[in-house]
Amino acid sequence: METIEINHDIPVIYVTASSFPDGVMAAHQKLHSLVSFNENRQYFGLSRPENDGGIIYKAAAEELQPGEAKALGLETISIKAGRYSCISITDFMKDIPAIGKAFDQLTDLPGIDMEGYCVELYPNQTDVKCMIRMQD
Repeated sequence: METIEINHDIPVIYVTASSFPDGVMAAHQKLHSLVSFNENRQYFGLSRPENDGGIIYKAAAEELQPGEAKALGLETISIKAGRYSCISITDFMKDIPAIGKAFDQLTDLPGIDMEGYCVELYPNQTDVKCMIRMQD
């Protein structure tokens, strides 16, 4: 396990999955059909229990231009700055359940930010960093 420091809030635009986990791939596909690829843009998955305890999943991309979300008819949220505990997974498509297992480990850590999200950071098309924000 490693620690990653995010030095500033990251504004993201997102598409909410119709369900979890079944709607996750469709949400990412819709996001990528709306948001132009940019090698300077970071891509994420955000999830947490909401409302009745069901998991809400958001496929997200860094907002590079102010107003970009509005122009695309999408909503925005910010990934909060802070210290994140992280488990990296290489070639995640070969073992998608590894993502859930990583978050099971991360959510069991003491001192996590209970208001934060489980954050998937996709640094490239094959790897994912599973992260959870720790309390300040």
